[in-house]
Amino acid sequence: MTITTRAFGEVTIDDDKIIEFPNGIIGFPDLQKFAMLHDTEKGENSGIHWLQSIDEPGFAMPVMDPLLVKEDYNPTINDDIFKPLGELNDENTLILVTVTVPSDLRKMTVNLCGPLVINTDTKKGCQVIAEEEDYSVKFPIYEILERNKKEAEKAGKA
Repeated sequence: MTITTRAFGEVTIDDDKIIEFPNGIIGFPDLQKFAMLHDTEKGENSGIHWLQSIDEPGFAMPVMDPLLVKEDYNPTINDDIFKPLGELNDENTLILVTVTVPSDLRKMTVNLCGPLVINTDTKKGCQVIAEEEDYSVKFPIYEILERNKKEAEKAGKA
C-alpha cells in the first residue's frame, strides 16, 4: 500500500508491517492502523521513530523506547488489558512511549504514564495507563539524550 504522509512524503508500506490498535490510541480512538517509520538518514537506531497512521496519512506520532531515557522503566499494568494482543513474551513485546517535540527542543518530553504495547508477532497493540503515580506524562529527556549522545561518541573514539 502506498500513502502520502505529511512528514515522509509518499511511502510504501507492506501489509505485514501494519500494526493494528483495535481500540485506537488515547485521544485518537478512530485511528487503528499504523506503521513504524524511521528517518532513513538517521537509521533505525536513531532513538526516535514515527508511528504513522494508515487511516489518516497526515498524522504521525514520534515514539521511542523508554529504556533509552529511563533505564529502570517498568510500569505496573493489569495483564487483562493485553489479552487481545495475543500471548506476550520478552521476544515479541515492544514497548514505546510518545515523544513531544516542541519548537524549543530543550523542552522535549516523553509520556511515561501512557506507554504503547505492541505484540510484534500478531502486529496488535494498545495504549495503556501505568498504575504508578510517579511516572510523568511530561518526563524531560533533552539532557538525557544529549548525555547519551556524548557517551556514545566517547565510546566510538575509544
